[in-house]
Amino acid sequence: MAKFLLNGRPGEVLPLTDRAVHYGDGLFETIAVAGGEPLCWPQHIQRLARGCGQLGMTPPPAALLRKEAEQLLPPSGRAVLKIVVSRGSGGRGYLPPGGTEPTRILGLYPWPDYPADWYRHGLACTVSALRLGHNPALAGLKHLNRLEQVLARADVDGRGFSEGLMLDVDGNVIEGTMSNLFLLRGTHLITPALDQCGVAGIIRHLVLERALEWGLRPHIASVRPEQLPEADELFLCNSILGVCPLTQLDQHSWPAGPITRSIMDGLAADGQVAGP
Repeated sequence: MAKFLLNGRPGEVLPLTDRAVHYGDGLFETIAVAGGEPLCWPQHIQRLARGCGQLGMTPPPAALLRKEAEQLLPPSGRAVLKIVVSRGSGGRGYLPPGGTEPTRILGLYPWPDYPADWYRHGLACTVSALRLGHNPALAGLKHLNRLEQVLARADVDGRGFSEGLMLDVDGNVIEGTMSNLFLLRGTHLITPALDQCGVAGIIRHLVLERALEWGLRPHIASVRPEQLPEADELFLCNSILGVCPLTQLDQHSWPAGPITRSIMDGLAADGQVAGP
């Protein structure tokens, strides 16, 4: 059963004038909780603050968000903490009203029942038919406008897959519907550029940050679908999934390789992902 706080108080009713409802005018963070602690908390709060700055919103104080989160966090076990910040209530029209107070929504959800087989043998994926549009002003942000992902998830689920890769309108590989993608070729660790669209995930950032200590050379670059079969290993990542091998994409397959497993083990040992 999910639990919610609305501006610091228990509640599940959002004002009908909130701009999250009318325009998707806001941001969110999805945070893994393990042993009563929100993992990668500083990174999530820093990304939220950066996103608020890009949207011209005042970010909630980090100390306030932590205080409110602690009202929801379980003493043990795993859970998912979601933080939503909208611009708040305003009248009709796109122009952001002045003087509005941002709305804070914190929700605690049960941990998803991801199959252990995903982590042992890898995920089978397909390519979504939906293409991501370009919008550099919003690229990288975890904003509330998620209709592209909603439609893409429906598409891949309807074809019997748990995850799917998304291309942009130019045919470049960008990300999964709920994850970021990495390719390994020798010691080169490659992830798609997100300067036109896509979400810059927290685990993506951690993997890039720590690549050198694993003996890998990180690259952010344009990735074409025809490059994927040439990879030695592929993996997907997000804050809840952690790191998971991608072992099949339509007719192509890869091993759940040793480098992916060492990255999985390294992040889990340091308490940066909750693990399978």
